[in-house]
Amino acid sequence: MAEKEKPTVVAQDAIHIERIKKEEKLMKQHTKFHINPFRKLHILPDKPMSKKPPEEVSENSDFIKELHRAYLVPKKKYSSPQTESQEIGWESNPLVPQIHQDQRFHFRRATTDVTKHAEYARKTAK
Repeated sequence: MAEKEKPTVVAQDAIHIERIKKEEKLMKQHTKFHINPFRKLHILPDKPMSKKPPEEVSENSDFIKELHRAYLVPKKKYSSPQTESQEIGWESNPLVPQIHQDQRFHFRRATTDVTKHAEYARKTAK
């Protein structure tokens, strides 16, 4: 069998340049801070005897909004499922509305002559 020829220095350089161009095209600059929703955020208080006044955090800050949004369930965060596994159970509302009077869907206990007789026999046996 014929062995593959080793690429020349010029060919290796061209492959390297092409790879760098692809990486730069797909690279994203992340400039906005996001909280990792999968890690718990532990906020430690100051030492008890410290003289430093506590920091004031405004109620309407973007940080607090993002923090609350991180703890929401996916159905409340997004309008549609983001992954294939989220598609299962995304539409959890029943297809037929729940009507309590419709006996096709609700099988309540009903008393008949047979059940009255069995209940009477059980009471008298005690």
